[in-house]
Amino acid sequence: MGIDISLADYILVSIGVAVGALAQGAVGFGISLVAAPVLAAVAPEALPGAMILLPLPLQVAMVSHERDRVVWSDVGWVTLGQVPGVLVGTWVVTAIALDRLSVLTGAVVLAGVATSLAATSVPFDRTSKLTAGVVSGVMGTSTSIGGPPLALLYQRHHGSVLRPTLAACFLAGTVLSLPSLALAGVMEWWHLRLAVALLPALFLGLGLSRVVAHRLDGPKLRPLVLALASVAAGIAIVRGIG
Repeated sequence: MGIDISLADYILVSIGVAVGALAQGAVGFGISLVAAPVLAAVAPEALPGAMILLPLPLQVAMVSHERDRVVWSDVGWVTLGQVPGVLVGTWVVTAIALDRLSVLTGAVVLAGVATSLAATSVPFDRTSKLTAGVVSGVMGTSTSIGGPPLALLYQRHHGSVLRPTLAACFLAGTVLSLPSLALAGVMEWWHLRLAVALLPALFLGLGLSRVVAHRLDGPKLRPLVLALASVAAGIAIVRGIG
């Protein structure tokens, strides 16, 4: 099985990837939040595989760039929670049809946006870290969007800590999700080829984030990310229902 997308759709998805990578490089999350709904609208069969593979270079680059600021104890608790979450997420992918997965992806994004806007504070302890890890594992494996619960957990942290720590959590979740999805027969080689084809957009967004990160505070970029994600999520839901 493979996939053929038009040049127009490829450009559309590339824009979503670039904007998402820019957001993630600048504020710590955003690539899947923005790009996954766009990809769900264009090619739902590419989810979650392609969008789990694509951010890998970004996650590695962000951890390497600010590795001294990673809070590894937090990463450990989150990863512990991700283990059961990944198993549940893998079951969800195998049990839900592609059109419903597109709707689910959009709904998850809208829920994440609403939660991010509504919440003012979240407890920060071992229980909340484990819980966020479980929810992130389920969401990340089933829809490739595992960022909202972790971003909500760390929303009060300084960007220099938030960015690399979330990147390390996302990287751990990716390492857990890939073999689980492969064993379930969900991952295919064309997912990798599509991810590779979208790497130029990813690196463009990452490069731009390095240029603008010191000029943009998180609160200034966050509303734009959430607005773009909401529009993309609405498109994914309409496509899935249609």
